[in-house]
Amino acid sequence: MSQNNYQNPNAQAMAPSAEPDRQLYFIKVLKERMAKYMTDTGRTLTYNVVTFGCQMNARDSEKLSGILESVGYTRTDSEDADFVIYNTCTVRENANLKVYGRLGTLKKVKENRPGMLIALCGCMMQEPHVVQKLRDSYRHVDIIFGTHNIYKLAELIYDRLESGSMIIDLWKDTDKIVEDLPNRRKYPFKSGINIMFGCNNFCSYCIVPYVRGRERSRRPEDILEEIRRDVADGVVEVMLLGQNVNSYGKTLENPVTFASLLEEIEKIEGLERIRFMTSHPKDLSDDLIQVMARSKKICPHLHLPLQSGSSRILKRMNRKYTKEDYLHLVEKIRSACPDISLTTDIIVGFPGETEEDFQETLDVVRKVGYDSAYTFIYSKRNGTPAAAMEDQVPEHVIKDRFDRLLKEVQDIASHVCARHEGQVMDVLVEQINHQDAGLVTGRLGNNTVVHFPGDASLIGRIVPVHLIECKGFYYMGELYEKR
Repeated sequence: MSQNNYQNPNAQAMAPSAEPDRQLYFIKVLKERMAKYMTDTGRTLTYNVVTFGCQMNARDSEKLSGILESVGYTRTDSEDADFVIYNTCTVRENANLKVYGRLGTLKKVKENRPGMLIALCGCMMQEPHVVQKLRDSYRHVDIIFGTHNIYKLAELIYDRLESGSMIIDLWKDTDKIVEDLPNRRKYPFKSGINIMFGCNNFCSYCIVPYVRGRERSRRPEDILEEIRRDVADGVVEVMLLGQNVNSYGKTLENPVTFASLLEEIEKIEGLERIRFMTSHPKDLSDDLIQVMARSKKICPHLHLPLQSGSSRILKRMNRKYTKEDYLHLVEKIRSACPDISLTTDIIVGFPGETEEDFQETLDVVRKVGYDSAYTFIYSKRNGTPAAAMEDQVPEHVIKDRFDRLLKEVQDIASHVCARHEGQVMDVLVEQINHQDAGLVTGRLGNNTVVHFPGDASLIGRIVPVHLIECKGFYYMGELYEKR
């Protein structure tokens, strides 16, 4: 339910009640208003979206950018802009501190830029104590909204301009999925596609179910139509996004499995690559493994979060699988897809973790042989069961274990990644290399980065590249030309 008591009588009287027509109405009204302002002042209005956190947030930021550009703002990479929005993450406490720090800097920017608007949205805004702190100490923020009503940005901007006061619009949960609103892709040749929202897993360390709500899946026909539109617009690779894609379809009126959805997506002509994340090990089905094995388009890469190699700690984490379950699953995946690249997430220092538990994690790392692993120091999040556990691990012990794990992961990954050295493999070229303008940078199907000589004409194309040398986590190569 909204915390904003302000009601605009004109907007309420004239705007449609049904979505997305309501938001399209506010986009139209704002567009006319912004156009008049820019004509009168001779200025171009600019915006900057700053994204913290995961790929779900990155996808939300594309939607925010699409709305802002539709009403007349022009994108800039500077936070010295007319409209700045922080799309926040709250998985770790450090992310919150970064936002507060940057808000302090923005206050000075706003003092020198009359009419500037600052908005905050995303997971961090779903925490009541955060919103109270913003009310009390960051009064220069104009709009605060959460994860469930991203699509309402145009309406919230309109309300802020009309009321002249801070707008706070937060929902505890929702079953709404609003389709067909503008979005601006970061890359013209690849896109993120939300197939579901929310999470039902309630891992004891994780705040996501509390800030993104319960699982709700998009209708398969809406997903397929969005992908077809993107492909017609030049997209060759899609990333299917969900907190747990393996449980896709369970909330639909006519349930559909993730494996079945993938089979339908594969049929879309012009689509070259399919990726997805994140997969929860407890829900990864044999049907999905077989679909991956048969597919010509699903990339040979699976992100399969481990979190801990200790069955005892996994139980405390509420992960609902054991070390043995996980290793058996990896065995089945590798049997069906021998060349697959596996990546993972690992938490070090979860409450109650002993040296023996940590050694179990190292054992899994050695047995699986990950291409890479995202390693995290346990971060206590208020409101989660783990935060109330008494046997928190001392900081110096966590740091020691983290360093040992990181070295083990890096040593193994450097050998695993080198297995394709000397081969010719397809690379999707993404950009000019940041360090050397004579190089381009792209990715193999298994997600490994490749740098090789080339120019901007290659961006967005899938080209064969001779992988000359592995540099640990990336390759140096050259464009392969058949003789």
